[in-house]
Amino acid sequence: MGASNPGRHGEQRARRARSGRRFPRTGTEPATARSPLGLRLILSGVFVPVFVVSAVLFAVWAADSGPGDSPGRGPLIVLAVVCGVLACLAAADLLVVVRRLRRERGSW
Repeated sequence: MGASNPGRHGEQRARRARSGRRFPRTGTEPATARSPLGLRLILSGVFVPVFVVSAVLFAVWAADSGPGDSPGRGPLIVLAVVCGVLACLAAADLLVVVRRLRRERGSW
């Protein structure tokens, strides 16, 4: 199969490079489908500070909790760590979205 048309793979790679896609389309989405970057920008911009503040508040609450308090120190530390991880994920998504928007608008 590959020996009958040796230039086919190179042609496909060149077509992909021109279209800007890393992988060929395999789904049934329209050819003009785009990621909702504006919505992702808003959500990431809102949730980065929310998760950072939540992580700080849970950490302070865990530091001030005593031995008989409910909730205990352990669950509060877990919540602080989870909020910190979510803040990092939202910040990473924010960076990706900003980079893609700059590249689309040609100011990159």
